[in-house]
Parts: sequence; structure tokens; C-alpha cells
Amino acid sequence: MMRKFFNKMQEGKSISFIYLLVLAYTIVALIWWGVLLSRQSDQIIQFEKQNLSLRIDSLTQPVEHQLELQRIEKDGHMRSFKYIGEGAIFLGIILLGALFVYRAVWKYMKLNRQQQNFMMAVTHELKSPIAAAKLNLETIRRHKLDEEKQAKLIDNTIRETNRLDQLCNNILLAAQLETHNYKLFKEPLDFSALLEANIRELHGRINTHVINADILPHVWLEGDKLMLQIILSNLVENAVKYAPRQSTITVRLFESGHQLKLQVADEGPGVPDEEKERIFLKFYRLGNENTRKAKGSGLGLFLTAKIVEQHNGMIWVKDNQPAGACFEIIWQDYSVQRA
Repeated sequence: MMRKFFNKMQEGKSISFIYLLVLAYTIVALIWWGVLLSRQSDQIIQFEKQNLSLRIDSLTQPVEHQLELQRIEKDGHMRSFKYIGEGAIFLGIILLGALFVYRAVWKYMKLNRQQQNFMMAVTHELKSPIAAAKLNLETIRRHKLDEEKQAKLIDNTIRETNRLDQLCNNILLAAQLETHNYKLFKEPLDFSALLEANIRELHGRINTHVINADILPHVWLEGDKLMLQIILSNLVENAVKYAPRQSTITVRLFESGHQLKLQVADEGPGVPDEEKERIFLKFYRLGNENTRKAKGSGLGLFLTAKIVEQHNGMIWVKDNQPAGACFEIIWQDYSVQRA
């Protein structure tokens, strides 16, 4: 993998060098073309001046000679202006086209690198649960275990297969959302009850962190039940990946200034300011794919942002106090049933 990564870097440098070389050659050729035209214009002026001396005698017809000489020089200046103008326009078009090509090539290469990282991450994500499930099943087959140990291995195998199922669902859902093939099934939902049920499920699945919940009751939203569940699951699991073990993840649903806010805060290293917008891009992950320790495919936050957008909300990340990251979602269209 490292060799492929460095090969891609060398390929990118080679493309940049060739691109700059071709661009430099084109500009130099254009300048040389301008120099040749300038010399040609000077030769035309000299030829017309010599021809003028044969046609009009400067001593007997000084006025006519002077007027014709001024015309020749004026035509020469107009030719120079024309050459310079056309050359400048041509050079501007070349530079503008080069800029668009350069941006398109680097955008493609950046996307290609992100897809490479995604493939590396997905390969790792697939291999880990497959290996764990295979080991558990082989242990059950080869050894006579008591019911408690066997049940524990089966539960662990189910958790690993759930990880595989979630990864496949994320990949499929990302493709459907990008191509607008997924149709939301929106209905009035008790969002508070939905979050509470989802948090109970996360409590049973995550035993490495403490999840604290503060949910405003009786909040109703119109949305897709499955998609809204994915929002909370992705944000909590993202916090689990980066926050220290046994640290606290806080989930809050509350009203603030006629807005409904959902916050998921952790006590991890946080997100650098220059990365806070990029983390919602498809395939984007913090750090180097070869050295990072956190698992993931780079799709969770991308999916979350897409789902929030389709539910008329806004999402961003800010610093948690005293440490960590806080993901905040805001909705305007909601209702709270007051007691």
C-alpha cells in the first residue's frame, strides 16, 4: 500500500512537471511569434519608406512626402497595436484555459486519492469483522465450550456482522443520495422518543464509553425515521472512534432561540479549524490512511450532512469545552407538545 501511495505521489509530480513544461513552451512560442511579427512590421515600414523615396521627392513635394511618411508610421503603430492586442488576448485565453485544466486535473487527482484512501479504509473495515467472525465460528466448531462462552462468542459474531451490514448500507446509501435515487419517506415523528430508543440501543452496543443523554421530551419533526436514526448513530460512533476509552459522550436535544438543536459532544482531540469544513466531504478522513488508528470509511459524516440537508437542517462542528469536538445540528421546522 505504501509503495502504491508513493507511486501516486510521483505520478502527480510527473504530471505537474509535464503540464508546466507544455505551458511554458506555449508561452515562449507565443512571445517568439510576437517578436517575429514585430520584426516583420519594422521591415514593412523600412520597405515602404524606401518605396516612398522613389515615388515622392521630398525636395519638390515636401508636404506630400511628410503626409505619406506619417501614414506609413501610423500604419506601423496600428500593426504593432494589433499584434500586441491579439497576442495579449491569445495569452489570456491560454492562461485561463490552463487554469481550468490545472484545477480539473488536480480535482480529479484529489478525488482519486480520496477514493484510494476509501478503498484502503473499506478493505481494513471489511477484513477486521470478517476475521473476528471467522475466528469465533472456528473456535465454536473446534472446541466444546460451555453455554456461557459459546453465547458470548455468538454475540460477538453478531456485533461484527452488524458492523459489516452497516458499512455496506453506508456505501449503498451514499451512492443513492448522490444520484438522488433514494426517496425519503417523511412522516410526523416523535423525535424525542426516536432519539431515546436509539440511545438505548447504543448503550447496549457500546461499552467502551459513557453516553449521557439530555433529551427535550415531546419534540415532533417531519422526517424519515431510518435516516434520522442514522444521524445519531453516525455522530455517536464517530465520537467513539476518536474519544479516549471510558470518556463521556454527551447527547443533547434542546430549544435555543426558537431553534431546535441536537448536539453530540466528546472529550477527544477535537477537529483542527482548517479541517472543520472538509470532514463532511465524501471519503475525507483526518490524517494519513497508513498511520491513523481510528477506524472508518470516510462516509459517516458525509451521509450525516446529506441527511441533515434533506431534512432542512444545518450541521457544523465546533470545539467542545474544555476539550473535544461538538457536532451541532439546527432545525427551524419542528413542534414541541407542551404539558
